[in-house]
Amino acid sequence: MENQKFFIKGLDGQRVLSGKIDVMGAKNAALKVFAASILFDDSIQIDNVPIIEDIARMRELLSRLGVRTEQTAERSFRLKPLFPLNTDLPDEIAKKLRSSIVLTGPILAKEGRVSFPHPGGCVIGERPIDIFLEGFEKMGAKVKTIDRRYVISADRLRPAEIVFKAPSVTATETLMMAAVLIPGETILHNAACEPEIVALADFLNESGANIKGAGSHTIAIKGVDSLKAEKPYQTPADRIEAGSFAILAAICGKDIEIAGCRPEHLKVFLRVLKNIGVEIEEAKNSIRVKKSGNLRAINIKTAEYPGVPTDLQSPLSVLLTQANGKSLIFETIFEGRLDYLNELSRMGADVTVCDPHRAIISGPSGLRGREMESPDLRAGLAFIIAALVAKGKSIIHNVYNIDRGYERIEERLRQLGADIKRI
Repeated sequence: MENQKFFIKGLDGQRVLSGKIDVMGAKNAALKVFAASILFDDSIQIDNVPIIEDIARMRELLSRLGVRTEQTAERSFRLKPLFPLNTDLPDEIAKKLRSSIVLTGPILAKEGRVSFPHPGGCVIGERPIDIFLEGFEKMGAKVKTIDRRYVISADRLRPAEIVFKAPSVTATETLMMAAVLIPGETILHNAACEPEIVALADFLNESGANIKGAGSHTIAIKGVDSLKAEKPYQTPADRIEAGSFAILAAICGKDIEIAGCRPEHLKVFLRVLKNIGVEIEEAKNSIRVKKSGNLRAINIKTAEYPGVPTDLQSPLSVLLTQANGKSLIFETIFEGRLDYLNELSRMGADVTVCDPHRAIISGPSGLRGREMESPDLRAGLAFIIAALVAKGKSIIHNVYNIDRGYERIEERLRQLGADIKRI
């Protein structure tokens, strides 16, 4: 799969794609519930799971740890931990999957020990894990580094009051899961508020946990003795995928319906699109984007939820290459996430990178097809959008990066009229 590539014929700025595209289950929600399976003595079922590479890697990882994962339907999986678990996360998988770190909380809670390498994932700047380690230490765990691996152990975790120095989705989820089975009350301050955290907390509560405040900056967890899943977890729609499709529709679409999504999870982002001049109709579970008039330049600043997601920053930059005037992109979450702009510049975009966090994009620019390599999951999809709006043919290498988060993306885009093939 690492040798596969996408061959794309551009639309030369024409807005001709049309039809309906369905949004899959959220990668960042499903992965965390796969990890949460370790907290249960019995099995759990997860429905509406996207069939993507990150899910495959998580299944491999859980299997190596001693969790049985069975696919029961096209998008449904049943997971059952077989205790005692292997508490050492294997390097070759964990280094490829950033979300592997969320396993550390449940494993530590159930087994009292976990060891793991520095987690991998997309190369988008420094992603330190000290926020996790400090949280575990607050809970009474000892943290050591042995042979370039973190080893965390605790005879018994204790409740704690933890203040995050910055909101972190994965740290909030990891420590929330670790606290679910600790007697007493753990409080997380300055917690992240993303909908995926709420979905995880709701499922755990339905299974017997006592979590209050998920979706706010203060989460209180009172420990319980055990969890039992009363019903399957329904993976919510992927808001990042929905937002990416809205951008694609704004640039290349004539009339596109994005079905099976939750517009209320994208309120700020959709307001930004409307300010750019994109014509959008919102329904309860869908977004419709019609062929818009002239697109306007705008200044965009990424932020934690409910702000503009950092994961939509690169597709938004492609949109701004087609807007009239100068736009400023201010990436506040990750340093190094603007590196892909060099490739857009080679396609003909007028881009000035001011520093690792800011760039000015002047438009509209006619983009030209070219050969390029996907540097990370989100920029990979941005390159697909850029290739579709461009004139001529493009080839995108390192398709694995895109397959990590988007299921059968080329087949779904072809249904809208895109000329894209997997080679």
